[in-house]
Amino acid sequence: MRLVSFGIVSGRSKLFTKGRSSGNFVSKGFTWDRNEIPLSHDYYYRERDVLDSSTATAFRSVIRFNAMADSLAPFSCSFTREVPDILRHLNCSLALTTYQAGKVLFLSPDGESVTQLARNFDRPMGLAVDEGRIAVATKAEVVVMANAPSLMAGYPNKPGHYDALFVPRATYYTGTVDLHDMVWQGETLWAVNTIFSCLCHIDARRSFTPVWQPTFVSALAPEDRCHLNGLVMHEGQPLYVTALGATDAPKAWRDDRLGGGVIVHVPTGEVVLSGLPMPHSPRMYDSELYFTLAATGEFCRADPEAGTYEVINKVPGFARGVARLGDYIFIGHSRIRKKHLFGDLPLADSPHHAGVIALHLPSGNVAGALRYHTSCEEIYDVHVLEGVRRPGILGVMDNTHHRAVVTPETGYWARPAEEVEGLS
Repeated sequence: MRLVSFGIVSGRSKLFTKGRSSGNFVSKGFTWDRNEIPLSHDYYYRERDVLDSSTATAFRSVIRFNAMADSLAPFSCSFTREVPDILRHLNCSLALTTYQAGKVLFLSPDGESVTQLARNFDRPMGLAVDEGRIAVATKAEVVVMANAPSLMAGYPNKPGHYDALFVPRATYYTGTVDLHDMVWQGETLWAVNTIFSCLCHIDARRSFTPVWQPTFVSALAPEDRCHLNGLVMHEGQPLYVTALGATDAPKAWRDDRLGGGVIVHVPTGEVVLSGLPMPHSPRMYDSELYFTLAATGEFCRADPEAGTYEVINKVPGFARGVARLGDYIFIGHSRIRKKHLFGDLPLADSPHHAGVIALHLPSGNVAGALRYHTSCEEIYDVHVLEGVRRPGILGVMDNTHHRAVVTPETGYWARPAEEVEGLS
């Protein structure tokens, strides 16, 4: 297994690979592509390679790029050449949430480029994605959207442009409970309720229905006692959760952020791994448990029976949000500032950016990378939209979705209100 870190050394932008056996560093050229001008006001951007293969030239271009950050368009990003190739090979797009910037972002392949679409949501956190529907946990609501193919051809802003169009279908008013990871299981939406330290169901009858709490939490109270955050399901039931502490007092987990994190086996309530630096994003792939250590930027594989784990790789920042398709894992990472709640973590001393790393799981090596230069500093969740090359989404903070009408047979776009008023 190899450990990979990300940085700039000796005047060049590099990807460093350290072999455990020899302890020697082997550098590989690492080139970021530069961003073009935004295509439209709904935050579409295209990326274009303007750098040659020389790492020295790449480094100078990156420096110029960063120096221009104040004049760049919102959500300007750069990426390695492999990113669109991987997305095109997998026939997919990525969905990200950034609560800091208040956006759900779609990233899609476009030839040798990447197209980005951003929509406004109020502090979006966890995503649940399942066969044509997406649920978004926001500050005080969960918004459920469904793919509406019958609306794509007539979409007023870009007729016939999308191969999927997610339209708001329902909003659940949860209150401010700080929902983190969410998972669809059939028609049931499971969520990690961080404020109340529980797993819950989201439905139309109440703010939430508590289903499970860690055994070390003694009461259902809005006190964020252990910072429960991650959930992995198996055979229709919750199997593991992550928390930042096995603690039972308001925000007590903050006292040991670098060594208090735990992974809990839900059916038994047993803590199977402990002493972890801020575990997040547990996932089951091929019957093995993976997770991130956010505070150290590490992506890991666990052995719950032995109570151990191994580090597969590192990402350049605070690691949260993991999704897999085929042989590739996509891992989100965030920039942590000194003024942040986690500003005392060692990561805050490093010049990191927010972005996404594509990891080749069989080898454990980094296959591609995308990073943001403006607007986006923190990413919470990452999901794959399988079989979708150009997804669209209607936000809930404008009136466009009010015009979308979908029936089992077809879809309609209502005329804009000003046109209707003119006919009356």
